Amino acid sequence: MAGSQNAIFLLQELISFNTINPPGNEDECASFISDILADHGYEVKTLEFAPKRTSLVARSKGHESSKGAICFCGHMDTVPLGNAPWEHDPFAGEIVDDKIYGRGASDMKSGLAAMIMTAARLAEMGLNERVVMLFTAGEETFCQGARYIAVHPELLGPIGGLVVCEPTSSQPLLGHKGAIHLRVHTKGQSAHASMPELGDNAIYKAAEAVMKLRDMDFNVPAHPLLGSPTLNVGTISGGKNINSVPDYASVGVDIRTVPGLTPDKVLDQVKGLIADKGEVELINYATPVATDPKDEWVKEVFDIVEKVTGEKPQPAAAPYFTDASDLTPALGNPPTLILGPGEAEMAHRTDEYCYVSKLAEAVEIYTQIALKWGETR
Repeated sequence: MAGSQNAIFLLQELISFNTINPPGNEDECASFISDILADHGYEVKTLEFAPKRTSLVARSKGHESSKGAICFCGHMDTVPLGNAPWEHDPFAGEIVDDKIYGRGASDMKSGLAAMIMTAARLAEMGLNERVVMLFTAGEETFCQGARYIAVHPELLGPIGGLVVCEPTSSQPLLGHKGAIHLRVHTKGQSAHASMPELGDNAIYKAAEAVMKLRDMDFNVPAHPLLGSPTLNVGTISGGKNINSVPDYASVGVDIRTVPGLTPDKVLDQVKGLIADKGEVELINYATPVATDPKDEWVKEVFDIVEKVTGEKPQPAAAPYFTDASDLTPALGNPPTLILGPGEAEMAHRTDEYCYVSKLAEAVEIYTQIALKWGETR
């Protein structure tokens, strides 16, 4: 399997699998990928965290070195289509000019296609030593598949460098903020709306908590790469009918974190801030990831990207979190880059697309990264 036309065909095939999460159902997509990589001599293993929720690990032979393998990672699930009508069939991979359309075209089945093509290319060259390809399920719902795999790092073997193939327009990013989702619950006492003095309005308490959250200071210095933490109140609900004093309310909070700001620390800060206004529940979290721009491998990758794309990379971070949140710490914190052919601004959008030219670019970049890894380690 070689050539840009094969990469396009492969991406169209990947787009045709409906892996919208929920429910995900990544097993058929994983089987399709498994067959290709097994045919190219990779040792393939699957791991399910739930029925039909299958992740896939493909390892080359002879990758057990002191500095470990280079690992490329991507997720198979996509987000729902949304309510707006699509002009292009979301599962057809229709090509118009330099754009290929479909759900997951950018986020991130183009990254998967580039990974598969790179693996096949390396195998055909006989130069695929110390390469691991990881395809995860459930990334869109707080990295469920990666979190499950992180408990079994032996499936990957020693990893010296991690490339997460999320959409970056073929420019390497050095990490991303973490994310913490909280829910603030407030309680009150119901009463007839004509006699509010007899009740205790839970929505008022929620409103007071929201105003405190809006002005929250996390008291941590800005990270040189990731910047400062942020907070957004995304949902608020409460009460059952308009002519009653509400006895409950709930507020959903999204916090983006930097290194050093742990879920426990954030939880304590929020509890202290809202005091007796309500109770705080931790829903889920993803840890931040940041790689030193002076790392020698990072410099190598930056040089490769510049030669392939003609653009000189600048140290930057992704606005979203990735499977690296769980994988990087589980693998002993190898240097981690986010680098893929998709367009970040097209993620989760109606009529999502990826540039065909970026797909070929990514295959060349990944191939050169793997070859350089094999030469110098």
